Amino acid sequence: QVRERLKKQVVEMKEKFPGFRPGLAILQVGNRDDSNLYINMKLKAAAEIGISANHIKLPNTATEADVLKCIASLNGDPAVHGFIVQLPLDSDKPINTEKITNAVAPEKDVDGLSSINAGKLSRGDLGDCFIPCTPKGCMELIRQTGIQVAGKRAVVVGRSKIVGAPMHDLLLWNHATVTTCHSKTSTLAEEVGKADILVVAAGKAEMVKGEWIKPGAIVIDCGINHVPDSTKASGKRVVGDVAYSTAKEKASYITPVPGGVGPMTVAMLMQSTVESAQRFLEKFQPGKWNIQYNQLTLKVPVPSDIEISQSCIPKPIDQVAKEVGLLPDEVELYGQTKAKVHLSALKRLKNQPDGKYIVVTGITPTPLGEGKSTTTVGLVQALGAHLHQNVFACVRQPSQGPTFGIKGGAAGGGYCQVIPMEEFNLHLTGDIHAITAANNLVAAAVDARIFHELTQTDQALYNRLVPSVNGVRKFSDIQIRRLQKLGINKTDPTALTKEEVNLFVRLDIDPGTITWQRVLDTNDRFLRKITIGQSPTEKGFSRMAQFDITVSSEIMAVLALSDGLDDMKKRLGRMVVASSKRGEPVTTDDLGVTGALAVLMKDAVKPNLMQTLEGTPVFVHAGPFANIAHGNSSVLADKIALKLVGKEGFVVTEAGFGADIGMEKFFNIKCRYSGLRPHVVVLVATIRALKMHGGGPAVTAGVPLPKEYMEENLQLLAKGCSNLNKQIQNARMFGVPVVVAVNAFKTDTKAELALVVQLAKEAGAFEAVECTHWAEGGKGAVALAQAVQRASQTPSNFRFLYNVELPVIDKIRLIAQQIYGASDIELLPEAQEKVSVYTKQGFGNLPICMAKTHLSLSHDPERKGAPTGFILPIRDIRASVGAGFLYPLVGTMSTMPGLPTRPCFYDIDLDPASGEVNGLF
Repeated sequence: QVRERLKKQVVEMKEKFPGFRPGLAILQVGNRDDSNLYINMKLKAAAEIGISANHIKLPNTATEADVLKCIASLNGDPAVHGFIVQLPLDSDKPINTEKITNAVAPEKDVDGLSSINAGKLSRGDLGDCFIPCTPKGCMELIRQTGIQVAGKRAVVVGRSKIVGAPMHDLLLWNHATVTTCHSKTSTLAEEVGKADILVVAAGKAEMVKGEWIKPGAIVIDCGINHVPDSTKASGKRVVGDVAYSTAKEKASYITPVPGGVGPMTVAMLMQSTVESAQRFLEKFQPGKWNIQYNQLTLKVPVPSDIEISQSCIPKPIDQVAKEVGLLPDEVELYGQTKAKVHLSALKRLKNQPDGKYIVVTGITPTPLGEGKSTTTVGLVQALGAHLHQNVFACVRQPSQGPTFGIKGGAAGGGYCQVIPMEEFNLHLTGDIHAITAANNLVAAAVDARIFHELTQTDQALYNRLVPSVNGVRKFSDIQIRRLQKLGINKTDPTALTKEEVNLFVRLDIDPGTITWQRVLDTNDRFLRKITIGQSPTEKGFSRMAQFDITVSSEIMAVLALSDGLDDMKKRLGRMVVASSKRGEPVTTDDLGVTGALAVLMKDAVKPNLMQTLEGTPVFVHAGPFANIAHGNSSVLADKIALKLVGKEGFVVTEAGFGADIGMEKFFNIKCRYSGLRPHVVVLVATIRALKMHGGGPAVTAGVPLPKEYMEENLQLLAKGCSNLNKQIQNARMFGVPVVVAVNAFKTDTKAELALVVQLAKEAGAFEAVECTHWAEGGKGAVALAQAVQRASQTPSNFRFLYNVELPVIDKIRLIAQQIYGASDIELLPEAQEKVSVYTKQGFGNLPICMAKTHLSLSHDPERKGAPTGFILPIRDIRASVGAGFLYPLVGTMSTMPGLPTRPCFYDIDLDPASGEVNGLF
């Protein structure tokens, strides 16, 4: 009956949670015959019920440390819900059995032998512990008789930790009056004669005589003893601790030996395993969060960002991970406030439905920015801490260049921040440093290969590329791939012809076509153009090169668009660094560096977990440029977050720059590769930026705002709303509802805010909402969060702007005309040549990633509002083949910012006494 019931429960679990199976692990030390017999019984029962059982067998030479190491591994395995150590431990080495049983995690201790479970049982916490299987089976048998246990006199003979002692506690907490007897009890027969319920586990053959038993008593015999019997082939038979033949004449119910308690013990082990699996599902059910939010203490005036950040005590990051349903072995802690999340979480959750996908973008900004990051954080704080929805923010990791340069940090601002902000803005977990190392390894490999090919013969190159080790030559896997690419289907290095050796060893890179630059995560204008190879050891091979800032590296874009380690490795191998003199693309795989890049990036691929001021979870992962790259955080972070929040939850991510750049690339590049479909666009607007678009004076960072921005001017504002209208149209072009968030400043008047809300709705926004989250945290974005909730319930008919199969020029023209408002495009000669080259090389079907100023819808940063009728000039086109896009260059731009006269680092300092970071981030 028990097994049939469990079988049904397991089937129901599998139906409710596809891919899930209760897991039982049995750890055995040695090779005792009796242990093998018992384990086989358990494995057979598990298979019958549908439990995934794993038998781990250690040799009898195993030490205590070996056993403890194995237990630690099983404790952390999320696929193991029940875990038993088969006793006795058959080892040649001394092993403390008590230490071993107590090392098993209490929540997996389905044998109920740990001190924690024993303590809970003795205290009567029956619903919060595992009961040893034999007493549990005995109790089930007693219940099956239909007897009322409460008030009955029960006697337990035996006091072992496995049966006697827990049986006493179990009967006691079922309200029986319990006496425990043992081999030293002088009045054993008398005590047994009083028992309405008798449980015997003394380990002595037929110790309890039939005549001792009270008529009508229930007798549970747990003993297994061997006595001589010449009629048996083995010369012995199995008997219990009770003289069965005489006892059965007096008892109302009695268990036989064998075949009584034994099968029930196994059945109870299975039941405890299923119960443990149910508890696991209840605890780690995707989408079922039990989260503690931080309460803000708002101050007026609002203090500096770093003061606010440091005044809040973040929750331990392992607590945040647990709250959102991540398992311990899926989280890699980097101190108390940040952690990496393993990609195994995505694999575990693959069958779970996704939550709602929200992208935050903005109108064309001023150089000061309009608060997209602040709005992103405010929105998730409102959805989580105030509306109690499961919600994740997914944001980019900022570069240290702007942090120490002119922009400062990028953790949000005011009472809407990712914390600790100094950790967020500085090294975090080292992802950007890993990208710097990987990028510069490629750069070094390019120049070294050119140098070696210039200074060596084919045979000398071949001997070094495929060296003889102990008289044996062998191609590496990456060299086999190169041979296959060349059409050489040989694996024996001695079998290549001279012509094949030449093809294999010579990449023949044309130095004039090298597109791969060195990078550094610091703003340094004097590295924008450099000469390399000046040392005499380079034998006159020098060339002009440059440094870019790390976040502009294609490896950053690869990280952001990869959906796993395997995909990342393939993308890293496809990156094109130059062309050969024959006009063929030269890749990192041709350089032989793919595997090394993957090793350098193996930890960077894991998203970073942090939290907001109000305790909502945040993934900080990847930070590609929003001009020469797509300007969005990682696909992996979004995918894991969408699984964790559950079907009714929300994931809010931010797209860099204005909607014409970051949002367009989010849709046409990121969503195309990820397969994810957005539900709502949140478009951030400010009165300040709209007045600028209406013809207001220039807004310059570090310079006080002109008076036009400090006084009410409805006419100027209404004129500037042309930019807002165009960006609303741009979002709706993709079939997604738009909610406008008007990020309010203290200088904005009620009339100005009301006008923007009105005009946004007239332009087609689903809703437009005034927000005060910078000053009030999530409370100031509750109306926005409610609007987003409503918008997410409406149909989203998402569609791409263009088909990637279109010719390169047509794709560029569609973006220019539909998104920017241009009448046409003009390709300069260099761009025309690149269209021809990339189409010939097979890259014509890649999406387009426009590298354009973010300060105007046009190519001219001075043209504000919503200009039309202009010709968009395309100066050049470059390829990020590994990331998976072509990027046309519109006008001139630098990928290495410089430092201003007074950089932000003037205001950043460290307090040596406390170790705290001070300053204006």
